[in-house]
Amino acid sequence: MTGTGERTQQTAPRGRLADAAPVPLAVAASACISASAMFVKLSGVNAGTAAFLRCGLALVALVPLALLERRRLGPRPVRAQRFDLVAGALLGVDFVFWAQSIHDVGSSIATVLLNIQIAVFPLLALAVTRTRPGARYWRTLPVLLLGVALASGAIGHPEPGSSPVSGVFYGAGAGVAFAGYLFLTRLGGGGAHTLHPVCVSTLAAGVTSGVLGAVWTGIDPAPGWGPLGWLTVMSLFGQVLALVLMGPALARLAPVTSAALLLLQPVLALVLGVAFLGERPTATQFAGCVLVVLAVWHTSRPGH
Repeated sequence: MTGTGERTQQTAPRGRLADAAPVPLAVAASACISASAMFVKLSGVNAGTAAFLRCGLALVALVPLALLERRRLGPRPVRAQRFDLVAGALLGVDFVFWAQSIHDVGSSIATVLLNIQIAVFPLLALAVTRTRPGARYWRTLPVLLLGVALASGAIGHPEPGSSPVSGVFYGAGAGVAFAGYLFLTRLGGGGAHTLHPVCVSTLAAGVTSGVLGAVWTGIDPAPGWGPLGWLTVMSLFGQVLALVLMGPALARLAPVTSAALLLLQPVLALVLGVAFLGERPTATQFAGCVLVVLAVWHTSRPGH
């Protein structure tokens, strides 16, 4: 018979995802996110509308799931919820800027530009947790930035009809905000809760994207069934499922490893954009994409 003291030492129940291997979780999350830009472009709505509605639609699924998780696991620590809120505010900025980048340079290139977070994430880790990215990171950083400039079309030949200068500006801004979200998610993660932090972050992202979108592009709350359908699919897979999988993974992976696994996003997005949306990046843009992929692969190789 177990004594009272022993019962009080038992750990809180853990969620299934919290115990799963982190690498497959990160790979699955990247696959879900890679299709998000395609769905945003297919919806045809402006950046503010896309960002705000994706949060609202996601909350319809997240709120009841998060309440069930709270009933099963108990409340999430207050300190962790603060990380969730701040991370979500940055995520809202990322959503608006990224959606505008999709309109300016296309879904595939916008996802490549988002990978500026790979350069920012280790810098945040260095500044806050003193985790040094290593000499290989510093050697590769200029190559990564050159690749981003070529992929956007800011250097070289852009895809006809695109807006490379504004596209790289908004894409880079989205990448910086996304890096902040990933970093804060890693700092506040590691617990049993997987749905509650995503729900809180999505709520904060909805507020931020709603304010920014209303001031900048305007928000259409009823864009039609077609756009709503595409945004619903994107919200369920590219946001709810992706972020639920990503949170437990990032909490247990080194910063550079996380960045390497997230590299699947631009590769898959490029394939989807060319195959299903008829996007035709130029030769210099493809070269930029290759540089980005090689730079991140080189930075995150074993032995770093």
